[in-house]
Amino acid sequence: MDIRTVDIDTILKVRQQVMYPEEEISYVQLPEDNKGRHLGLYINDKLVSVVSLFEQENAIQFRKFATLVNQQGKGYGSQLLDYVIRQAEKEGKQLIWCNARASARGFYERFGMYTTGESWWKKDIEFIKMEKRFN
Repeated sequence: MDIRTVDIDTILKVRQQVMYPEEEISYVQLPEDNKGRHLGLYINDKLVSVVSLFEQENAIQFRKFATLVNQQGKGYGSQLLDYVIRQAEKEGKQLIWCNARASARGFYERFGMYTTGESWWKKDIEFIKMEKRFN
């Protein structure tokens, strides 16, 4: 396993393929992508999971966290998220957060994250804000 920086074109392809395969690639592009840090988890030099990080003072928001469909359930996303959380704490951040699909709540709770605020809907998918504070 190797976690390293990934170029934005590769990130966009994985996001689109995993999250919204019926949409154009532009649908998964974020206006702030050029300001983000994009990481990928590689297994035997094959990219299997991606995440984009956006710093905001003493916080990090992670977005567009996706693992290839044929690689899901193998713990790769968990390894990448664990790395991201540990790095945020190591860098002295006070908070890490994301807007998650409500169906993934249990996954994020396993990492000590909790729901804040009310849920909302986008394209028939319910979302929630989840966060974890560091001491």
